[in-house]
Amino acid sequence: MRYYCSSIALKVKTDLHILKSLKRTLRHIVFWCFIVVFFTSIFGVGNTMDINVVYFSLFLMPVTIGATYVSIYTLLPDYLITKRYVLFGLYSSYTVIILVFGALFSIFFALAFLTDFKFEKMTVLSKSSVFIITSICLVVIVVSAFKLLKLNLKQSKNNAALEAQILEAQLKLKEQELKYLKMQIHPHFLFNTLNTMYGLALKKAEQTPDMILKLSNLLDYLLYETEKPLVPISEEIGHIEDYIALEKMRFNDTLHVTMVVELASQNTTIAPMLLLPFIENSFKHGSIQKGILQIYIEIKEDLGVVHFRIKNSNAVDTYSQGGIGLENIKKRLELLYPNKYKLSIDTNDNDFEVYLQLKTTPNA
Repeated sequence: MRYYCSSIALKVKTDLHILKSLKRTLRHIVFWCFIVVFFTSIFGVGNTMDINVVYFSLFLMPVTIGATYVSIYTLLPDYLITKRYVLFGLYSSYTVIILVFGALFSIFFALAFLTDFKFEKMTVLSKSSVFIITSICLVVIVVSAFKLLKLNLKQSKNNAALEAQILEAQLKLKEQELKYLKMQIHPHFLFNTLNTMYGLALKKAEQTPDMILKLSNLLDYLLYETEKPLVPISEEIGHIEDYIALEKMRFNDTLHVTMVVELASQNTTIAPMLLLPFIENSFKHGSIQKGILQIYIEIKEDLGVVHFRIKNSNAVDTYSQGGIGLENIKKRLELLYPNKYKLSIDTNDNDFEVYLQLKTTPNA
């Protein structure tokens, strides 16, 4: 059955190819018949359709057709379109020379055949050899011009299709890179939180259910909401607060977090998981000074511009803050908000500070 269907498909394809070839051949025949009529009308005296002029025009057709097909099927596609200009000029010169000599021979033998070498009988032919050769060249040039236009349109269409494929490939690559960068975030946090929950569960602590609920909400955000291109900034802040609450349970009395939030609009949107990694980075790399890890967080939004600042206590020997986490954040910002963000990182003996200014409309 499959072989039978394949045979039918092949036959249909072959028939369509044959039909297409026949249509193309018919178009060429009609066109060259028109050229015969054109030559007859301009070569005769008083634009008469004398039979001898028709025959004379037919003698000119082989050289006209030959030169035209050499131009449109060899010179243009193989040399001009491929920008081999030197060879195009050289072979075009050869073609013109052959055309001129071929036209002269055609004129001579046409007159000889039609008049039996009594050229005075061909009084109906009114044009000189130069005019006849120029007319042949004109036909070749006009047909070549149309062919060149067609080739250029085809090349433009191919280039547009290729550009579309490249853009599609770049978009897929961008999406894959973003997914990869998201996957690099938060594994150590989950490990530490689960360990803390395990300890609390062993103690049968009252905080355990609340901790499980907050972790569940955060995991839901990490696993599903991050697939969205944009989320309300208020939603990102809500999950930041859940994250901080979980860390407070883990750090107990060794953590002091100050968080300031000022939003001009609750509808402002940003890419998901854009701010949370900065928070995670501070907890991961911040240093406990005098028994306390100090973290200051400021999130402000006004007129579509987000100002985000986070500062944590830092020791001189722990300046490796950033690492892979901040590098991933920078890559995400460059992919999602090219030329729409400013990121500065500052460190000293006591503090590590990150400041981000973000225009909240990401590039597509």
